[in-house]
Amino acid sequence: MEKAHVFSKYPLMVLVISIFLNLFFCMRVCSGSEDHDQSDLSWSRKAAEEAESVAAISCSGHGRAYLDGILLDGKQPVCECNNCYAGHDCSEFIPNCAADATSGDPLFLEPFWMQNAASSAILVAGWHRMSYSFSDKTYISQELENHIRKLHQVVGNANTSGRFIIFGAGSTQLLNAAVHALSSNDSDSSPSLVFAKIPFYQVYESQTVFFETKDFKFEGDVSVWKNNSNATTNLIEFVNSPNNPDGQLNKAVLQGRNAKAIYDRVYFWPHFTAIPAPADEDIMIFSISKLTGHAGTRFGWALIKDEAVFNRMTTYLSLNTLGVSRDAQLRALKLFNVILQGRSGRDIFEFGHKLMSSKWEKLNQTLSASTRFSLQKMGSQYCTFFRRVPEPSPAYAWLKCEREEDKDCYQVLKAANITGREGTVFGAESRYVRLALIRGQDDFDQLLQRLKAIV
Repeated sequence: MEKAHVFSKYPLMVLVISIFLNLFFCMRVCSGSEDHDQSDLSWSRKAAEEAESVAAISCSGHGRAYLDGILLDGKQPVCECNNCYAGHDCSEFIPNCAADATSGDPLFLEPFWMQNAASSAILVAGWHRMSYSFSDKTYISQELENHIRKLHQVVGNANTSGRFIIFGAGSTQLLNAAVHALSSNDSDSSPSLVFAKIPFYQVYESQTVFFETKDFKFEGDVSVWKNNSNATTNLIEFVNSPNNPDGQLNKAVLQGRNAKAIYDRVYFWPHFTAIPAPADEDIMIFSISKLTGHAGTRFGWALIKDEAVFNRMTTYLSLNTLGVSRDAQLRALKLFNVILQGRSGRDIFEFGHKLMSSKWEKLNQTLSASTRFSLQKMGSQYCTFFRRVPEPSPAYAWLKCEREEDKDCYQVLKAANITGREGTVFGAESRYVRLALIRGQDDFDQLLQRLKAIV
């Protein structure tokens, strides 16, 4: 009764004390929560701080510092500069260097991942996945397989229903695994003949020749066999769609009982081409390199209809590498999760297509000022993903020198300080050169500048 009497006598004091106590307990709860969060970051805190520190290193926008980079004075990683840039912070432009349009390094997506640094980051404990296999005794993450199936369903670029999925070290390893699986394995039969349509990705030839056995051999251009009536020879055809180097949506040339196709679909994503319908071939190969830009992760997958082919490819990969790195699978899982969370999978493709279509338009505008060069014709198709007819956005420019005297187009461009890839590498004439458009913005700006000078 005494306490009640005191409170009723001094209502203002009661109000002040109440406010003070509420603030006090709120501060305790808030600070306690913060302390609790900090205490949770035990072994991971130092690694996170180190990653943030390296990411904060300024390289003038023309380079990048990495955790595994060379250390300056044994402490801080140094900047690794883009082509034509130098200096400790990559701020020095090298005016007479050659524009690099050679390799298909998909660095054009780097800005997207910098914008999504927090959601795409992973921190791996030293004890993460030390075993050869997962708990189910396989070399494949079931959660990653689920994400791949969902990704294809969202994008609508491949039918995964009733398909087996196998992982490889990029698409490169899977290509030869498929050749092995489809080839003749009967000692009494002749070797399978492997073909591709010109112009074709050079790895089809170089890898098949390098691993050639009594079971298969590379024969070159598919047109030489198109009208051959020999129905007993086992035929294998690489079909790249969209094609590297010209971006065309190719279909198999060889048809018949003994002809089998390996569809290389690594560029069949909305930032490079319209998706008219889901691909539905017996063997379809994809890669994270051209989907997310993470070529260095070395992760690819194949969708396979026939179980016997799946088993032969699985045996090949098991004997070759015992599957794909568990760390690579973890990173792929994280990246795919980011894609699927971004407005139903639209963010990365809208970002990539906008950038690539802009490059294609600028390149066309530059070259249209002269008849000295021409580019491949890109058709227009309705895209089921974008729900419209998108602007062309190929990964490469398949450039042709039109002047009679410019028979070696590679040398013509080299004299203008542009490094491309010779058409002969793709089985085509020397009048052609492939120019990579999927490299970083610095590389494209330099390419455009050099082309303007000779046009």
